[in-house]
Amino acid sequence: MAHSPDYVTTVYFIRHGIAAERGTYLDDNQRPLIEKGIRKTEKTAQRLLTLRLRFDMLLTSPLVRAVQTAEIFCQAGLTQNYQVFKPLAPNGSVQDWLDWLGAWQSVDPMSLALVGHEPDLSQWAQLLVQGSIDNRWVLKKAGIIGVTVPAARSALGHSQLFWLAPPRLML
Repeated sequence: MAHSPDYVTTVYFIRHGIAAERGTYLDDNQRPLIEKGIRKTEKTAQRLLTLRLRFDMLLTSPLVRAVQTAEIFCQAGLTQNYQVFKPLAPNGSVQDWLDWLGAWQSVDPMSLALVGHEPDLSQWAQLLVQGSIDNRWVLKKAGIIGVTVPAARSALGHSQLFWLAPPRLML
């Protein structure tokens, strides 16, 4: 079922949980969540459940810490559908994601979660809402930005911020 141009998708930008310190792994892509990061991410997931939040799809960066965060959200029951999405790796392309979003919006979705990294996630959210990046938005580890997004082709500068929450507000 194709949607009208005013169709809106709810997108949640979620930063991965607290991971091992930089430099502790030869390959930064392999840094896992630490125990504290796992616990806080689990608490955030449980809090989102109490808010009756669910995602039709969750896309995650291929980096270990992001995949672990996505798996925690899936295990909590926030979504049954998740996939690794390379453009969510650091320095990924927002245009690649918008292309994906345009195709996905035509399938009748409502809610999407993106698990990734800073500064990319807050910059992508800024582009959607403001149409430009000023780097004043900061997404803490396991924090969430919520944005309503119109049709992907007209999303930049035409989306609406409805949530910017550090993890401490979720615990």
